[in-house]
Amino acid sequence: MKHWILPFGVAAVAGLALPASAPSFDSEQLHYVINWPSGLSLGEATLHGSRVTATQTETSKSSGHYEFDFNIDAGIPGFRVADKYHSEGNADFCSVLFDKNIVHGNKKTEEKTSFDQQRQTAARETVNGGGKSEVSTASCAKDALDYLFYVRKELSQGRLPPPQKVFFGSGYETRLEFSGTQIVKVADKDVEADRLTASVKGPSSDLSFEVFFLKDPARTPALVRVPVGGIKFSMELER
Repeated sequence: MKHWILPFGVAAVAGLALPASAPSFDSEQLHYVINWPSGLSLGEATLHGSRVTATQTETSKSSGHYEFDFNIDAGIPGFRVADKYHSEGNADFCSVLFDKNIVHGNKKTEEKTSFDQQRQTAARETVNGGGKSEVSTASCAKDALDYLFYVRKELSQGRLPPPQKVFFGSGYETRLEFSGTQIVKVADKDVEADRLTASVKGPSSDLSFEVFFLKDPARTPALVRVPVGGIKFSMELER
C-alpha cells in the first residue's frame, strides 16, 4: 500500500489537456475508498493539500510553501494498516521535509527525511533510536507526496514530467507514460480521465501501476490501480 502515495514523446503529450491556470491546491481535501478487485472495501484514504503564504520572517523573494498529507486507514481482520505521510515543499515543489509514520499490523515505523536543496542532499533518519544516512540528490529533489502534486501541476500545463528519482525514504527511479483518455466511474458517474502508467524502480522493488487524472483544472487523481501479490487493488475518489 505504501506505493500508492508514489504518488508517471511528443505524440503522447499531444493527447493531454490544453494548458490552463496552475492549480493552487489550497485547502484541498480529497477522500478515497480502497477496494479489493471485487469492489469490497478495505478502508479509506484522505489526501490534503494547503499553501502556506510567506511570513514576515521569510525573505521578500519567498512566495510561501506547500504542505501535503496523505493518510490511510485500512486492513483486514487481524492486520491493520494506518499510514500517515506529511510533506513540505517550496513554491517550486522542491521538497523540504518528508515524514512517514507507518503501522502495518504489529510493525510500526516512523521516519523523517530532510532535504537541503542548496547542498543537494537528503538526510534520512529513523525516529526513536534508528539509523541515519545522507545521500546526494539532483536539484529540486522531490519526495513521493510532493511529486504527486508536482505531476498534477505539470499536467494542468499540458506537460508530462521527465523521468527522475523520487524519494520515499530510499530513492526510486520514476517514469510516467501517457496511455490515453478513458472513461472511469467516480461516485457511480462516468467521467473522462487521462490514464498514466507509472514505473517505479528502487533498491529492492520494481513496480508498475496506473493513475487516472480527471480533466478538471486541478487534475484530480480519480483512480489508482496497484498490483500487489498478483491482486490489483484500487483507490477510488469519492465525490
